[in-house]
Amino acid sequence: MAVIGAGVAGLAAAARLAVAGHPVTVFEASASFGGKMQQFDLTGEAGDTYRFDAGPSLFTLPQLADDVFRLAGRDPQHYLRYERLDPITNYFFADGTRLSAWADADHFAREVEARLGAPAADVTGFLARSGRAYEATAGTFLHKSLHRAGTYFSADTLRAVAALPSLGLTGTMHARHEKAFGQDPRLVQLFDRYATYNGSDPYQAPATLSLIPHLEHGLGAYYPEGGIYAIAQGLHRLAEEFGVQFRFDEPVEEILTAGGRVTGLRTAHGSYAFDLVVSNMDVVPTYRRLLPHQKAPERTLAQPRSSSALIFYWGVAQEFPELDLHNIFFSADYKAEFDAIFQQQTVADDVTVYVNISSKKTPTDAPSGHENWFVMVNVPHDQGQDWADLTQKTRRAVLRRLSQALGQDVEPLIKAERVWTPPGIAHDTSSFGGALYGASSNNALAAFLRHPNFAGRLPGLYFCGGSVHPGGGIPLCLLSAKIVAELIDS
Repeated sequence: MAVIGAGVAGLAAAARLAVAGHPVTVFEASASFGGKMQQFDLTGEAGDTYRFDAGPSLFTLPQLADDVFRLAGRDPQHYLRYERLDPITNYFFADGTRLSAWADADHFAREVEARLGAPAADVTGFLARSGRAYEATAGTFLHKSLHRAGTYFSADTLRAVAALPSLGLTGTMHARHEKAFGQDPRLVQLFDRYATYNGSDPYQAPATLSLIPHLEHGLGAYYPEGGIYAIAQGLHRLAEEFGVQFRFDEPVEEILTAGGRVTGLRTAHGSYAFDLVVSNMDVVPTYRRLLPHQKAPERTLAQPRSSSALIFYWGVAQEFPELDLHNIFFSADYKAEFDAIFQQQTVADDVTVYVNISSKKTPTDAPSGHENWFVMVNVPHDQGQDWADLTQKTRRAVLRRLSQALGQDVEPLIKAERVWTPPGIAHDTSSFGGALYGASSNNALAAFLRHPNFAGRLPGLYFCGGSVHPGGGIPLCLLSAKIVAELIDS
């Protein structure tokens, strides 16, 4: 069988299928594996080197990666090691307040009470409800295909359905957070930001997504030794050990069909016969470019896209002890920021800035006395906006926000720089419009409206990755690979 794309889902699917005894060939358009989970080096003015993880920066549910190695009968620690983070994130609010989000829920709640004044019991109660919601629903809505009838006749499904009335399907994330923490808009903003974990708008996204904080404060956030790219490296190594063949720099040009089913692939190097194909490419270009003669699921493909990102990679000639691996600098008006992204398809004048510094955990990622800053702003997916202008405008806003919060002019410290824009993300990763998570989750039925992990009208074609069920981000991409492998061998 063939896998199109060597992103994290494609790697995990290839490894799982190879372990199950299938001969697997992976076709990848770029020169190496990883997809958005790439790494690269930047050279500074003095010839110094800074290493960066290009895309994902947060690692939760590490057991989903471990499961792939255990499936193969291997010790996960021989392929991937990681540490639990504490604190998880440092928050910087527009009014000057600072807050550390400790991993332990009680510790975090006490910190909130001390810094923001909100009762600790409100935080622990909310996180406990978040945990109960996750435990009740994850087995059905994340671990299984929602597009197979058998999913709905299990004990897990009955528990999930019973829990639905308490999950706030008819409300929004923001409304739920405002009800829980309305006495402090800063705390509402903190929990609203979890909508960005799947590229959505907390003012539209269903309150069910309020279970996301449980992934961090209940189950933990982690950092892989050597950086996020280590996840891709471990999966690639395992896949090769089980005989997976990788054909890099060989983009697929067409999925071949005959008699109403998949028969193979065509690339610039020729045609290959396969009776099973798994596409880790975004579902939109899979249909538009690789299946030009097949009827596409137009309603599914027309769903609103998730947000994208504008990322500045900076080599910074100073160390900042007040910063950690994950840092959030909030804007003063979150509503205006999300309205700009999802209503006006532009970037607000005042933006929330995420700064990831892997050299805090891997000192060799930056020269001594320096740091490698991955600086990200949530932006709309590409619809033809003037990204040259928006990039310069946003860069100024970012520098203004960071310099104000840190009490120092940041720009003179930048000794190396690269920028990744939504059009660049689209070009480099085949993500439609550069949307990071495929379709947005800005309505209560989003989980059911995502493209399934199989093509109903074309036997032999399967899908994994962030644009299909169960969604984007490292954990959900790994789950999509698991679902596909189970569908193929069921």
